[in-house]
Amino acid sequence: MGIKIRMATVADAAELVAIYAPYVLNTAVSFEYEVPSVEEFAERIRQRLEKYPYLVAVMEEKIVGYAYASPFHSRAAYGWGAELSIYVHWDKRGCGIGRVLYERMEELLKKQGILNLNSCIAWPNPESVGFHEKLGFQLVGHFHKCGYKLGQWHDMVWMEKMLGDHRNPPAEVKKISEIEKALE
Repeated sequence: MGIKIRMATVADAAELVAIYAPYVLNTAVSFEYEVPSVEEFAERIRQRLEKYPYLVAVMEEKIVGYAYASPFHSRAAYGWGAELSIYVHWDKRGCGIGRVLYERMEELLKKQGILNLNSCIAWPNPESVGFHEKLGFQLVGHFHKCGYKLGQWHDMVWMEKMLGDHRNPPAEVKKISEIEKALE
């Protein structure tokens, strides 16, 4: 299929917003109401890359999907966990792009020392839940009617996957810039 994975840059923001916009405007996959500006999206990319991977999938010179990690929670004790997000171009869903992005993401996060992966998913969403289950995630939480979008209430679920052993004390988590050569 020829999927190439690379680290995102702020220069990718316009292409990523174009992929993200249908999810914001037409679904409850994202709980945002308005599509962010290219400038706002560029800042989001920059902020994530301070510590975590932000990957894009490229096919035939076009970005067809992206995935990024974020802090699971801001408090220090949560530092070994990351929340994952993924968006694939609407017309390219089901082509294996998401799997390739997540596999590379897991590889990088393991090298950083991240131990817990978490994903927040609007419910019901059998495609996303099934995708995460195939990758080894388990359903761990279900919140009812916690988001209102597109004229109705939506549930949200949390899924998690453990990446490594929880040693005492844990190794320090590295920034993505410290292990970025692993992507090459």
